[in-house]
Amino acid sequence: MRRSGSRRCSRASCTSAAIKTLTYIYSDSTAVLGPLSTYAEPHNYDLCAEHSERLTVPVGWNVIKEEIVVQNTGPSDEDLMAIADAVREVAGSDLASKSMQPELGRRGHLRVLPSN
Repeated sequence: MRRSGSRRCSRASCTSAAIKTLTYIYSDSTAVLGPLSTYAEPHNYDLCAEHSERLTVPVGWNVIKEEIVVQNTGPSDEDLMAIADAVREVAGSDLASKSMQPELGRRGHLRVLPSN
């Protein structure tokens, strides 16, 4: 089994690296061109950039091209600061509320608190 980064284009005599996978759905007369699949499948075709752009399908067939969407992989600095501020606020209010409640008695690890 080869790693996905080392797969080559399925087109004859092409030595370029594959970047997309082409799958034919014969029952729907549809060709699906999407991101390079994780594993090489015998009924799929791995295509390089040039061959994926020049793709043609039989007359009457539909083509679905799924583009790779690059998304932000994590929260922004502003998001992290907002989370940190919220945690600090909650931690501060918990400490204040715990210090205001009187302890009626303590025995080992158990405490008796007044009911409200």
